[in-house]
Amino acid sequence: MILRNVAIRHGRKALAPLKRSFFRTLNTESLSSSSGFHDAQSMQAEAQAMQAVSNQLYGATKLGLPSEEDAAEFDVVKEEYARTQDIKKATTKLGAIVDKHHYEPYSLVFNPPGPKDVTLELLMASQSHLGHSTSLWNPANQRYIFGVRQGIHIISLEETAAHLRRAAKVVEGVAYHGGLILFVGTRAGQSSAVVKAAQLAKGCHLFERWTPGSITNRDQILGKCAIKVVDKDDNEIVKGYEEKLSEWMALKPDLVVCLNPLENYILLHECGSNNIPTIGIIDTDADPTWVTYPIPANDDSLRCVQVIAGVLGRAGESGQQLRLEAAKNGQVTWRPPPGLGKPVTEVDKKKAGAFPRKPRKPAESVESMDQRSRPRGRRAETDDDDL
Repeated sequence: MILRNVAIRHGRKALAPLKRSFFRTLNTESLSSSSGFHDAQSMQAEAQAMQAVSNQLYGATKLGLPSEEDAAEFDVVKEEYARTQDIKKATTKLGAIVDKHHYEPYSLVFNPPGPKDVTLELLMASQSHLGHSTSLWNPANQRYIFGVRQGIHIISLEETAAHLRRAAKVVEGVAYHGGLILFVGTRAGQSSAVVKAAQLAKGCHLFERWTPGSITNRDQILGKCAIKVVDKDDNEIVKGYEEKLSEWMALKPDLVVCLNPLENYILLHECGSNNIPTIGIIDTDADPTWVTYPIPANDDSLRCVQVIAGVLGRAGESGQQLRLEAAKNGQVTWRPPPGLGKPVTEVDKKKAGAFPRKPRKPAESVESMDQRSRPRGRRAETDDDDL
């Protein structure tokens, strides 16, 4: 009796779908014959309640055939779809034709322009002319500034194009003579442009923080980096240089292209102390004397950085192609570093074992060197007498 009362009070909705047999199992009293009529009515009411709950939960009324209202809605949807298709066919050929040379994201990375493609329109579209506020102006950039508009300096695009073409010539010349070019861009979003430019110029790239001392103390920082020897056709020479490469010093770049000089002042200082030429994007708030070949442009615009990096990468690619073409004709445009020499063969090793080198004598004193440098004979005596 206790269980039945609890179920009626707190679980009518849960026990509504149950059959009468479950109530019999929960009830401990026997049912009287006088309550049979009332039980039949209650069972019928329970069955109707179960049917209503099932219709609400499972949507039994919607599982059948659609009604006339639903069929009318479907017809309206069909008519609207057909009308939309007719309008699309009629208006597809109308309007302006989009030019093939419109701007597409990442097109400057995958297919960067070359030095011949540099125009004022391209620089204008890439926002190369926008400088910083006049309050952040560096007076050394006076010759690159066109004017002021709404408190912002405007960079002369003619100066930008001229300096960019000059820098491209420098990159092409270094690549033609077999130099090592380093592209540096440590700001967010510059990594793809830096990597692509380095791949075109067959150089190195850096898009993370510059480690101080990588040039001035390169033997300690870059001493474990791998070094290889190549011939005039860029084919690696594996044998003959093992001993020399194990003792070879870490390489330093012949040219550094820095896309954000403000954050890499330590790099530019190390390049200056080691006589390494540099190319950098100089905005109106930067000092153009930090780099060897400045390019006045907007270093905050990612599209401008992609244009400049792509132009310099294409210049390096053309220089590498010219160098390989000259090598096919038997002309070598570069010189090997001093001390490299020819590869050591087995015959050279046998000769070196058969004729060992004599140990060097200790350095003589300064007095003995002076005595040896003096002339001998009667002329020396006459000279002493004259003195």
